[in-house]
Amino acid sequence: MALARPFLGRPPLLQQHPLPSRLTTRALIPSSSVHLSSSSSAALPISLPRPHSSFEVIGGASDLFLPPLSYLSLPYSPFPFFASNCHVETIFAAFFRSVPQVKYRRQCIRTKDDGTVALDWVAGDDRLLPPDSPVLILLPGLTGGSEDSYVRHLLIRARSKGWRVVVFNSRGCGDSPVTTPQFYSASFLGDLREVVSHVNTRYPEANIYAVGWSLGANILVRYLGQESHACPISGAVSLCNPFNLMVADEDFRKGFNNVYDKALAKSLREIFKKHALLFEDIGGEYNIELAANAKTVREYDDGITRVSFGFKSVDEYYSNSSSSDSIKYVQTPLLCIQAADDPIAPARGIPREDIKENPNCLLIVTPKGGHLGWVAGDDAPFGSPWTDPLVIDFLQHLEIGTVKSGTSPQSKEALHHLEV
Repeated sequence: MALARPFLGRPPLLQQHPLPSRLTTRALIPSSSVHLSSSSSAALPISLPRPHSSFEVIGGASDLFLPPLSYLSLPYSPFPFFASNCHVETIFAAFFRSVPQVKYRRQCIRTKDDGTVALDWVAGDDRLLPPDSPVLILLPGLTGGSEDSYVRHLLIRARSKGWRVVVFNSRGCGDSPVTTPQFYSASFLGDLREVVSHVNTRYPEANIYAVGWSLGANILVRYLGQESHACPISGAVSLCNPFNLMVADEDFRKGFNNVYDKALAKSLREIFKKHALLFEDIGGEYNIELAANAKTVREYDDGITRVSFGFKSVDEYYSNSSSSDSIKYVQTPLLCIQAADDPIAPARGIPREDIKENPNCLLIVTPKGGHLGWVAGDDAPFGSPWTDPLVIDFLQHLEIGTVKSGTSPQSKEALHHLEV
């Protein structure tokens, strides 16, 4: 299963950014200036910035979502040297990207099946932010959590705009407690449903948004598709999503990708061994020895994951857990950002036609970026990924649209008719 997180070390800390007293806003572009086809920027008027030709841009929601993303009018310019090799960029970002300092306040939630997930909120935000501040839920990649650099960089940027941010650490990840003999998977949406419901109950006056990376993106998009019209999330962003897990698994076992496979398998083994006693004498089809000694993610999934979630084989698990099948059902504003050279989330697995046909979706594909890399932009090479300003611009655009229209957190109608 082709999913990743920074796994190669811990770079130095950065100082935490100051938190403003209120939400930063910016004006929307008048509706009369927007004329863009769903598959190309060719119809844009000269007065409106066009996406640079270095990007692949498609989606049924192009008319709505491209105008505020002026960031795309500039060419994608990777930091020198990293553009030469996607593996170099992926590993550099994992090894050397700075990790901003954030003080968290942890909240553990007991799920309906007696499992446990950990929510890491920014300490003090419950006192500093008004109750209607937009809430952003972050879903890290496989084995990832609130300590990861890419998670913290986006968290810091969102906080600087007055957003309330919470990191969703799945079972066993980010030192989240494990209280039952079940971890999490690409197929299981129950924990995310309970987290969103909890956040919605806790902040009923706020709009809720979500951003997912890699496996977190796959889970998020599947959730959006399954919830469809009833989804309580007001907008979402998917980054480095493997989409088609069968395609991703096939590429994951080729060439240099074996390095990522072994590293992730090692992380999964470590999580499992911390909680191995829960699986003692469990019986059934579980292969505890295979999971405890797994050299690949596929071996681990065969020993534990596919059995826990009722699949007869790993291939059946991957085939039934791919978010590529969910895009057509998404009714929530969704921005998908991928890198054409991503070694772990292959570009050939992107459901381009379904994104093109869905009036709620927009896809941006950068020519370079690796996996969770995107070492480009003003903050390169050690700072935040190139994607972060784009993600925040998109979310701000949605939130300002709901505020200007007076839409309540329970109503999503205005998000599909944003006045741009």
